[in-house]
Amino acid sequence: MRPIVITTFLSLDGVMEAPGGGDHPHAGWTFKDVEFDEAAYEIKGREIGEASALMFGRRSYDEFAPVWPSMEEFATYNAMPKYVVSTTLEGDRVPWGDGEVTVLRSLDDVAALKESEGGEIHVHGSAHLAQELARAGLVDRYTLLVFPLLLGSGKRLFGDGDKTKLSLVEHAAYGNGVTLQRYDVVR
Repeated sequence: MRPIVITTFLSLDGVMEAPGGGDHPHAGWTFKDVEFDEAAYEIKGREIGEASALMFGRRSYDEFAPVWPSMEEFATYNAMPKYVVSTTLEGDRVPWGDGEVTVLRSLDDVAALKESEGGEIHVHGSAHLAQELARAGLVDRYTLLVFPLLLGSGKRLFGDGDKTKLSLVEHAAYGNGVTLQRYDVVR
């Protein structure tokens, strides 16, 4: 079974929308509003080695696909299999730089992928998809970089739904107030 890991930047009030840019009134909040501390981003380097595939929701795919393929620091991510969960994209595959992304049409397709052989599947961005995966019981771990900001509005990681028990497996605090929190979902 392949673990599904939700990995995201998060404000203290649970907003994950537009951490690097976008249409949100506070877009770019991770870089504009909090002093950079390289140590806080060490987890992102580790994640590249832990992931065997990436999964996106439709909107995150639309935002990342034109940008990530040209970014040298994402070469490893760009080389690994990628999936987008969408009922509106046409075809079984969509472009990603020189490669392609497999389109999954339903949470049943995600569950089937999870049951296949292979390593961790990481979900970046994709608030709606993260909530849907959580409601379906498909999330195994959350890796959160929590920023000391209250944004007040925006897409949140955790929506309304069932109570979920988590087990803290790693944590750290950095000089700029960012905290790393890694939780496994307890079943």
